[in-house]
Amino acid sequence: MKIKVLYILIILSSICMLPKFSFSQLKEYQFEQIDSLQASEKRSVAIYLHTDWCKYCHAMKNTTLKDKNVIKLLNEKFYFIDFDAEEKRTIIFNNKSYSYKPSGNNTGLHELATQLDKEITFPSLIFLNDTKEIVFKHNQYISSKDLISILLKLP
Repeated sequence: MKIKVLYILIILSSICMLPKFSFSQLKEYQFEQIDSLQASEKRSVAIYLHTDWCKYCHAMKNTTLKDKNVIKLLNEKFYFIDFDAEEKRTIIFNNKSYSYKPSGNNTGLHELATQLDKEITFPSLIFLNDTKEIVFKHNQYISSKDLISILLKLP
């Protein structure tokens, strides 16, 4: 009986000594929050423009945007917005209202997506400075290594 208790204590103490893994998550914001966030802390805005049907968008979301160093930089330096270009809800941004515009049966784009990126290529990363001016765009899949290089150069 004493040996069983000793084994249990050894196992429990070993578990307590294991390093604690913390999985950092990318903090996501909505366009409508940007004005109030900028009032408390000026930051650039990073917008991930994608669609549900884009396989490269899914790949980037599951690799690049899950990288712990990318997450750390985005959380520290930017307000990150995950924006589906086919979003159906009306969005108020920069004192203007934008809505979804259908272009056929079950197809269409959000006005804000086309306002941010006239070329519309998925996935896209669009960076705005703290006054909401576009300072950089990247219109294709990007690796975490390349994104980190870009993030370090942006204000």
